[in-house]
Amino acid sequence: MLLKVVGGIVAAAVLVVGALAVIVATRPSEFRIERATTIAAPAPVVFAQVNDFHKWQAWSPWAKLDPQVKNSYDGAPAGQGAVFAWAGNDKVGEGRMTITDSRPNELIRIKLEFRKPFAATNTAEFAFRPDGDRTAVTWSMFGHNNFMSRAVFLFVDMDQALGSEFEKGLAAMKAAAEASAKN
Repeated sequence: MLLKVVGGIVAAAVLVVGALAVIVATRPSEFRIERATTIAAPAPVVFAQVNDFHKWQAWSPWAKLDPQVKNSYDGAPAGQGAVFAWAGNDKVGEGRMTITDSRPNELIRIKLEFRKPFAATNTAEFAFRPDGDRTAVTWSMFGHNNFMSRAVFLFVDMDQALGSEFEKGLAAMKAAAEASAKN
């Protein structure tokens, strides 16, 4: 009798795990998170906020999360080839960003390599659309979801979680760029 009960529990557990694996496997293998804003500053001023990693401290939503974070800069001082690396607490983790494409007042593409708390490589892009003394900025991040990422995303809405950070960053970038444009 006990063997039948244990066997039934094991069979049910195998079915649940199998069903969960099928659900995870059917989740999208690619993701994209995107937010946009319009900034009352000319495109060169806004572009400069992103093209130089040294300026990110003024607007990045992650810059203030760890006062003990270790940042380093390498490669070009700005633009294509510029590299920014960080190692910090659990809130900021560890990783590296490299500007792979920098088209003035149009586009900045960044290879984003996370090492901790999880390993992942994604692409971040900032698109700029000048309109007189205003600039529309779109910040996006996209990449591939492996099996484990798809499992996590069953329980965590990454668009909402990261999207809210992008919104904070764009608001701070707006303040920094608009202040810079006034000077």
